[in-house]
Amino acid sequence: MENSASLGASVQALEYHYNIGNEFYELWLDKSLSYTSALYRSDDDTLEQAQTHKVDYHFEEIHLRGVERLLDVGCGWGGQLQRATTHYDVKHAVGLTLNEPHIDWIGNFNNPRIKVRLENWRDHKPDEPYDRICAWGVLEHAARPGISDAEKQAIYREFFELCHGWLKPGGEVSVQTITYENATRADLNAFIEQEIFPESDLPSQADIVRAREHLFEITRMRNDRTHYERTLREWRHRLRANAAAATDLVGEDAVKKYEKYLSLFMIGFHTATMNLSRFAFKRIDTPRGR
Repeated sequence: MENSASLGASVQALEYHYNIGNEFYELWLDKSLSYTSALYRSDDDTLEQAQTHKVDYHFEEIHLRGVERLLDVGCGWGGQLQRATTHYDVKHAVGLTLNEPHIDWIGNFNNPRIKVRLENWRDHKPDEPYDRICAWGVLEHAARPGISDAEKQAIYREFFELCHGWLKPGGEVSVQTITYENATRADLNAFIEQEIFPESDLPSQADIVRAREHLFEITRMRNDRTHYERTLREWRHRLRANAAAATDLVGEDAVKKYEKYLSLFMIGFHTATMNLSRFAFKRIDTPRGR
C-alpha cells in the first residue's frame, strides 16, 4: 500500500475549498464559524443555538469538563477550542489544521490555553498525552476516491491507532463525520468531487466500526442526517440573503457554486443517500493481542 498520506486529500485540495476567505464564510455560517452539522434540540433553535448544542453534546459525551489536555483534529476556526477552555475549564487545548487562515482567526481569541499547529494528523507527535480528542469533519478527507476498500480501511485504522497512542488511559474520543448510507461514491454528483471537495471520499459507518475494533469501545452512536439537512438549509438561506456581499467578495460564479453544493447536500441527507454520524468512544487500555 502507498504511504497513507498520499491516499488522502492533499493540502492543495483542502486549500482549494477553504482558502476562498474567512470573510466569505462569515456571511453564511454562524458566529463561531462552525462548518459541521449543528444539533437542533427544538424547532425554535437558531443556527447559533444549535451549533452550541452540537459542541456541548460532544463534550458531554466524552466527559470533557475540567480535563487537562484536549486535542481537536481538524479544528477549523476554533470555536470548539474556545468553548472547551472558557466553558469546560480545559487547561490546554491543541488544534490541528492545514489552513493558515484558520490559525489567523484563532489567534484573534488571544487565549493562552489554546495552541494551534499547522499539521496533518498523521504527522502529529504530542508533547504529552491527551485526556480527550475530538475530530469533527476529518474522516471525510482521510481517503481519496478510487483507492481500494482495503486501503481505505487501513487509513481509518491508522487514525484510531494514532488516537489510541495519543491518549492517556481511560481517554475518550468524539467523532462526527458524513458517512455513506444508501449510496456509494459512484452515486454522488461529479460536481462535488471536482468543484467542492476534490480528492475526498466518505467512510461508511461500518468502516468506522471495524477500524476501532480492539482499540476503542463505542459508547454512543447516532445518525443525525435530518440535523444536517436543516443546517444546510439555514446556510443556504443566509448565503442567498447575503448574495450581493458574497458576490463582491468571491464573484458570482463562486456564489452559485456554493449554493449548488449546499442544495445537493441537502438532497443527499433528505433522501438518506448520506448520514451524519456522531460517535463517542472510550479507550480500551489493554487491547487484545498487546
